[in-house]
Amino acid sequence: MNLDAILENFPRYLSGLQATAELLAISLLIGLALAIPLGVARTLPIPWLSRLIWAYTYVFRGTPMLVQLFLIYYGLAQFEWMQQSALWPMFSSAWFCACLTFVLNTGAYTTEIIAGSIRALPHGEIEAAKALGMSRWVMLRRIVLPSALRRAIPAYSNEVIFMLHGTSLASVVTIMDLTGAAREINSTYYIPFEAFITAAMFYFAITLVLVGLFHKAEARWLKPLMPR
Repeated sequence: MNLDAILENFPRYLSGLQATAELLAISLLIGLALAIPLGVARTLPIPWLSRLIWAYTYVFRGTPMLVQLFLIYYGLAQFEWMQQSALWPMFSSAWFCACLTFVLNTGAYTTEIIAGSIRALPHGEIEAAKALGMSRWVMLRRIVLPSALRRAIPAYSNEVIFMLHGTSLASVVTIMDLTGAAREINSTYYIPFEAFITAAMFYFAITLVLVGLFHKAEARWLKPLMPR
């Protein structure tokens, strides 16, 4: 066990931890902001709109995220029209492509989670809102979305953990996240066990923190809705 090399390079892990946290936060925040309106639209009685959103979620849920990342970062770069477009400065950035891939991927999964939670709402809640004379917008804002988002917490917590693990793919496009730091240390010192077990411990610690936060969120917002 070459622990001296790990201690000497510990700042690399901390830098990788920061990159991982930033990737996760950006993807989750923008992905959730994208998924909420799409999830609502997915449940509307508008067939063409629902099918369009279904196609987006089906593609991104049905293909590996690594393939999506390669297509966005490497695939688009081969086209001359992309290289000459105003978007090229963004799509030539590994950071932007990784964030875009993660946002679109988690947005697809979260869209279906929210849509499923809306469909699972007790019919009595909707009928009570209609009986009070609420408009569709008011009912959506005060009844449907708050109740659906609460019920989506358990499924969404799993998506957050999966997304945390998915950020490790950023290292294949040269981003120095936690996995990238471990790969760099391994390539320098040839200590794969020590390098990657240290990264795994960081991921495990982040997972424990996230699970604890979601348990508190469930206790506060979900348990009051459970039948007694």
